[in-house]
Amino acid sequence: MKITIKLSILFLSLTVLSCKQIGDDMVTVGSPSALSESVIFSNVDLAKGAVDGIKIPMAETNSYRGRWIPFYGMNTDTEWFNASESTSNDKADLCVYDTKKNNSQMNDPKNVWAMMYTGIERANLCIRGLRTYGNPVPGSDLGYLLGEALALRAIYYSDLVKGWGDVPARFEPITTETVYMAKSSRDVIYKQLLMDLEEAATLVPWPNGNAATTSVERINKAFVKGLRARVALAASGYSQYPDGIRRSTDPELSVAKLYPIALQECRDVINSGSAKLEPTFIGLWKKYNQEVLAAGGESLWEIPFDAGRGRVLFTFAVNHATNDQYQQMGSNIGGQGGPLPNVFYDFDVKDSRRDVTCVPYKWGNAVSGKAKQEVGAFNRWYFGKYRFEWMSRLVTSTNDDGVNKIYMRYAEILLMAAETANELEGPASAAVYLKQLRNRAFAAADRPEKVENYVNALTSKQSMFNAIVAEQEYEFTGEMERKLALIRWNLLGTKMADAKARLTELKNRTDRYADVPSVLYYKYAADNETLIIYGLNRGENTDPGAGWTAVDWTSLSDSKIASLYRNNPDTKQFWPIWQVFIEGSNNMLTNDYGY
Repeated sequence: MKITIKLSILFLSLTVLSCKQIGDDMVTVGSPSALSESVIFSNVDLAKGAVDGIKIPMAETNSYRGRWIPFYGMNTDTEWFNASESTSNDKADLCVYDTKKNNSQMNDPKNVWAMMYTGIERANLCIRGLRTYGNPVPGSDLGYLLGEALALRAIYYSDLVKGWGDVPARFEPITTETVYMAKSSRDVIYKQLLMDLEEAATLVPWPNGNAATTSVERINKAFVKGLRARVALAASGYSQYPDGIRRSTDPELSVAKLYPIALQECRDVINSGSAKLEPTFIGLWKKYNQEVLAAGGESLWEIPFDAGRGRVLFTFAVNHATNDQYQQMGSNIGGQGGPLPNVFYDFDVKDSRRDVTCVPYKWGNAVSGKAKQEVGAFNRWYFGKYRFEWMSRLVTSTNDDGVNKIYMRYAEILLMAAETANELEGPASAAVYLKQLRNRAFAAADRPEKVENYVNALTSKQSMFNAIVAEQEYEFTGEMERKLALIRWNLLGTKMADAKARLTELKNRTDRYADVPSVLYYKYAADNETLIIYGLNRGENTDPGAGWTAVDWTSLSDSKIASLYRNNPDTKQFWPIWQVFIEGSNNMLTNDYGY
């Protein structure tokens, strides 16, 4: 048995470091015997270990942990890499639509591209083994594992297509004949994912439907259906092709074909009652930072990181200048990205999501181990959804906080339902879903105006669609979901240009931002730690008097605004395939889009 397990682990750990390296490995490393696979994939415990191994590549140093999560999705009309002006390294290039194929952060054989294909290869082995030896029928443990493997493979592939467009399609384990592969049409990949997720939904139960699905770290039916809806919308939406920005020409991926699928999947989740919005927006994010993993709430699935892996807060939390009472990871932790300065002022002042999403302060240098909040710079806001001060434990690792990444939450189900219902049935059908999100965002006293009157006035498809686009900003800023949405709506370039215009107006205090104050006033609450700020809201231009300290609130330069993007985003929707993989592809891989 030990020999069998070792052989299996050896086979499962064949990594896609480059096509050439795979070829070398395939020549020198034998795959396990049919007997060993039959033992592993007919045994629930061994098969579970193999399926769990599909997720391991996500936590590798330059994979999701240190490259995909920190950089993909940055620089939209709501979010930016706070050092977008930097030319000291290649990090900014990844965000400002100026990425080169030899980018020093990415051009490495153990990069996230390689790790995604490592995860796919592990999934392919598990899917083949479970189908061949496991009798994975619905309702069985091995059936659940097959559904989980199919869903995990779909996660990797949906992210590959999101990041690179057309990529090699590997849906069977690598053989000597398939070591080198050219890119496949993303349409082929999307169609396979839609089929795989349809099957997976028959195999995995709803949240809390079995022991595995009591945790958001394991795949459940609500997530699978939500992911299928997301894939359907991406597949039928716009994206950049070598011949321009367009929808797919495949009739199987048309809006008419896929929007009904997406709407039905979302309605299945909603009608199941297996997931729900958290009662308050701030409560949702406090639970997230407290690492509450119980399924049945708003989080549908999270990329699971061990306490010693994962850098979500390390990367995106409200910045901490030094070790203090809330984190012991070191100096200048958090704050790599943040909302654009105008986003705070685009929110309705009564929207409870605003102050959770957009934070204008950081944590200063600790004195005797304790820090307090300090007003930051006007051009450097922070994502308030990620806060060490909301955690239930003190992180002492110098590299990794171990906090999971929410991959999908129930709010997205509601927005996708609203979008597809609006397109297929009209704004009245969409209104019920939009109202649910806004009901959570506004206090009961404000709902007649901010929810009922606002949504009921959206009587055309276009006005409802525009409201959904805006709601996605208010709900998801800081979660790096905006870029894909703008691409599939064919709004990336338009919205990015508008963002630059908004930032310029904000800098000059003209037009849409003429009433934004130029001076902030602050003092400390009784705890001598928490800031009380006056002058953040539009129109708060009066000096509040004694006891308040004034600070300038205008630092936003033309060069900072220009750094939002260096090239037209619509011509650089994807990253290039990195040089190391091009060179190792036996001339099978090439880049498009002028890379």
